[in-house]
Amino acid sequence: MDCGGLCKYRCSLHSRPNVCFRACGTCCVRCKCVPPGTFGNREKCGKCYTEMTTHGNKTKCP
Repeated sequence: MDCGGLCKYRCSLHSRPNVCFRACGTCCVRCKCVPPGTFGNREKCGKCYTEMTTHGNKTKCP
């Protein structure tokens, strides 16, 4: 799975692409999935992707 390429596209329109890219990479490695498109569709990657949170208890995966 090409996490780098998939995350680069996923975060291409994000206001903070570097932050998005780093989080996306972690989620991609752990969940082996990156949702289609540049936003939304997170449910397509299942619970692993939708339920992972940051230390501040916010959703982690973009």
